[in-house]
Amino acid sequence: MIVSSSYDKVLAGLTVRERTASAFGTSGSTTKYWEYGDPAAATTLVLVHGFRGDHHGLQLVVAELLSAVEIPGGAVDATPPALRIIAPDLPGFGQSEPLGDGDHSLAGYASWLREFLRVLAPTGRLVMLGHSFGSIVVAAAIADGLAADDVVLVNPIAAPALSGPRGILTRLAVFYYWAAATLPERLGYALLQNRAIVRVMSVSMAKTRDPTLRRWIHNQHDRYFSAFANRQVVMAAFTASVSHDVSEFAARIRQPTLLIAADRDDITPLAAQHRLQGLFPNATLRVIDNVGHLIHYETPKPAATYIREFLVPERPV
Repeated sequence: MIVSSSYDKVLAGLTVRERTASAFGTSGSTTKYWEYGDPAAATTLVLVHGFRGDHHGLQLVVAELLSAVEIPGGAVDATPPALRIIAPDLPGFGQSEPLGDGDHSLAGYASWLREFLRVLAPTGRLVMLGHSFGSIVVAAAIADGLAADDVVLVNPIAAPALSGPRGILTRLAVFYYWAAATLPERLGYALLQNRAIVRVMSVSMAKTRDPTLRRWIHNQHDRYFSAFANRQVVMAAFTASVSHDVSEFAARIRQPTLLIAADRDDITPLAAQHRLQGLFPNATLRVIDNVGHLIHYETPKPAATYIREFLVPERPV
């Protein structure tokens, strides 16, 4: 079932090109990715989604980035910014194959991202954006040498997830994934795809009081949150997501960095985001109020506005 929302029109206006990138070093897997915007643009923005999601989760941010801009005073600039936007599915999630070597650790994902960018071979200015678990993957890859010009982290995991405002929920999640890994294959897989548990996760993250938007968010999680290759991939990625955070890598990321945080994020408290900003040599922190860990669903327009402000004027490449 597909639930309608106020975002239907803006999503329908997106022009998207589906692509496949193959042969990632020794892994031998293929990655599906989606390209938006101007393929000849001087700036390429690469998006890395969060745990158990896929590229759909960041489409609203893409749509807002490529839509007309309202100018102070009420005028509208109908010319969208010149961006080439690339949104892959992480290996083992969505439509991307698992990594051939089976290494779905943080190091494995960071290595995949560096190889994906090598195969993609973007020219001009390269901007990397990561959301949630994707923020850790992006940070690890850049700290280990991925040559990006700028970095954007949305809902960054600024501190260990077990120490977050609702650490008890994270511990319950640890037990849930442990049970899914321990049970026989069929039962474990069924537990991971259990719609009631997916709904509990979705309800706990959504902060909006708009019932129509809440229904749409839950529908998005119903449709895409269980699109993974196998339970081994999910377990490895979950372990990576709760065993690392962006603070481990911040000091080694010298590129201009934009952090977009939420004041009601249950995974990372706002105080930790301020501490994280201080660990980067060159970081700006923007906070969106009255939203939690779903900035990309609940407040994509403010997020896109902050990203636009960060990207303009362009810096020399």
